[in-house]
Amino acid sequence: MKLGVFMVLFGNRKLEEALDYVASKGLKAVEIGTGGNPGNAHCNPAELLENEAKLKEFKHAVESRGLMISALSCHGNPLHPQKHLAQADHEDFVNTVKLAEKLGVEVVNTFSGCPGDHENAKYPNWPVAPWPNDYQEILAWQWENKVIPYWTEQAKFASDHHVKIGLELHGGFSVHTPATLLRLREAAGETIGANLDPSHMWWQGIDPVQAIHILGRAGAIHHFHAKDTVIDPINVNRHGLTDMQPYTNMLDRAWQFRSVGYGHDVKTWADIISALRLVGYDYVVSIEHEDGLMSIEEGFSKAVSNLQQVLIEESLGDMWWV
Repeated sequence: MKLGVFMVLFGNRKLEEALDYVASKGLKAVEIGTGGNPGNAHCNPAELLENEAKLKEFKHAVESRGLMISALSCHGNPLHPQKHLAQADHEDFVNTVKLAEKLGVEVVNTFSGCPGDHENAKYPNWPVAPWPNDYQEILAWQWENKVIPYWTEQAKFASDHHVKIGLELHGGFSVHTPATLLRLREAAGETIGANLDPSHMWWQGIDPVQAIHILGRAGAIHHFHAKDTVIDPINVNRHGLTDMQPYTNMLDRAWQFRSVGYGHDVKTWADIISALRLVGYDYVVSIEHEDGLMSIEEGFSKAVSNLQQVLIEESLGDMWWV
């Protein structure tokens, strides 16, 4: 298992400078943003697809530093009811898949997206309650008319380009739990899998270890994010886990994102890594930093240190059993 980082963290640095910094920390992989919410500061697919020389230069910049690209990521909402917004995110996805094939990258990460509640809706609608029955009708319409048809087509497109799709299980989108991921995978095929981020499991009340077992036994984990969450035991009783306050309102929120080891202890993260190994995941653990209490450098360094400790101890455990 390799340790990597989601490079949007260093979007204010030039690619070469950011890669040097990542390599200096002993990491072996990078996940690179190619559009949508992550942006494309380090990698513009449209440019690289049109210029073979730039494509080779980009690939060399990564590989010459002993790094690999674990995934290209273009998290957006290709099912957005406003067609121009959906089209922009769809085009980012298509170009990212084409670029991934050229670079030999196995996985493209994104969101499932979330449609509106009818054909002429203006905003996404994320139903999360079974009653009143309106919500069940909205959910059925979304999956039957938007989610399954779109991702069935895109899964075939990605498969034709020898790429897997890692959908991040994220609140606000149609695929946000192990069950919804497996539902879509059953309908659209095994090209669809999870970009599993435990931080989004914790705030939904899901144990990441159990999520790993559920998805891993189905071979449905394509990529893995390392980000933590802390739940405030007082604020959660006021706002619930579906707290709608801005992330910046950290003092009063029910939960907030933290760097690895600052929401849950290293033993918990060791259990997560052990579960990944147990279900046969042997790819990349990609650090994502969204910790409002730490600077980029501090949060990244702490996450690297904690995860390196876990991975070393896991490796020593394997050697002991041998």
